[in-house]
Amino acid sequence: MGRPSTKPKDLRDGYYIEVRNKNKKTGVKIRRDTKEQLLLAIKEYRESKNVIVLGKLKNGKMMDIPDL
Repeated sequence: MGRPSTKPKDLRDGYYIEVRNKNKKTGVKIRRDTKEQLLLAIKEYRESKNVIVLGKLKNGKMMDIPDL
């Protein structure tokens, strides 16, 4: 069977946020294809969780999202 891989997973291109339970250190990364979908997800999760905007991933590099 062998050992499991230790290499981190490659993330797909898109917009990323991290959603955490309140007063917790770890969370879940959520990806959306468009900026409009990202804004809807932020509104949805903001009511009950802490939302951190990570940015836009393009070609393996994380960039800031302008006007956000």
